[in-house]
Amino acid sequence: IGLRYGLNSLKFGESVDVVLADAFSVLFTIAVTFFIYSLVDVVDHAITRITARTQTKMDDMMAPMVRKSLRVVIVILSLVQIATILSDKPITSILTGLGVGGLAVALAAQETIKNFFGSLVIFADKPFELGERIKVGGHDGRIEEVGFRSTRIRTLEGHLVTVPNGELANMMIQNVAKRPYIKRVMNVTITYDTPPEKVQQALDILKELLDNHEGMNEEFPPRVFFSEFNDCSLNILAIYWYHPPEYWMYLEHATWLNMELLKRYNEAGIEFAFPTQTLYVNGMEGALNENG
Repeated sequence: IGLRYGLNSLKFGESVDVVLADAFSVLFTIAVTFFIYSLVDVVDHAITRITARTQTKMDDMMAPMVRKSLRVVIVILSLVQIATILSDKPITSILTGLGVGGLAVALAAQETIKNFFGSLVIFADKPFELGERIKVGGHDGRIEEVGFRSTRIRTLEGHLVTVPNGELANMMIQNVAKRPYIKRVMNVTITYDTPPEKVQQALDILKELLDNHEGMNEEFPPRVFFSEFNDCSLNILAIYWYHPPEYWMYLEHATWLNMELLKRYNEAGIEFAFPTQTLYVNGMEGALNENG
């Protein structure tokens, strides 16, 4: 505004006045665009406060995309307005030209369009939410951000992995955060020279430790069986489910169970097995050599 009023006091030729008028119109468009572009932060802050009050995290995923969408629309409209000013053509002609050139742009941006529709599929299917731990494509981590083009995963090692949404929508996703329990399969091996009554005692001890254990659900009682004769051991199979699926609490319970099992088996004289080999040496050859 200062430049406009300042230059109005000066006299220029007609051609210069035309250039200055277009330049001021472009500058004014840029200024208004920047103002509206900055207001998006206010809208984003309001949306973030509203979504923080809800229990679902799906709207938390939508908030960044709304912010990006508004900014993209504002930039595109400002570019169309600037093109209208510089070309002195009506906006309908500009839009028609954009439609013709849009085909070439679409062909060149097939991957971007694929990723955009992949993000729509993710939002419609809802395989995960922000902050949830998933396993996908060999990566294991928590969802940090979902955008129009890609999804960012913070792995357990601390790395930030960016996966294009077009690929992510077609991949098998394991949502670890939505599991209702943690299942443990134990194979307890004891030595082959364990008598049958000791084997039964080993089963009873394990059943007693797992009876009404911490984190047990009545619909998922523990299972204990003498399952197999292994190459080097007798195998006792135990399966139990821990509720809720809190991993650190599950590990604490697993530690307690292992320690109690070790103590009770040692007290009962039940030996754990480990891989062994027995060699039988034929003494006939040595006897023949001694007899000449």
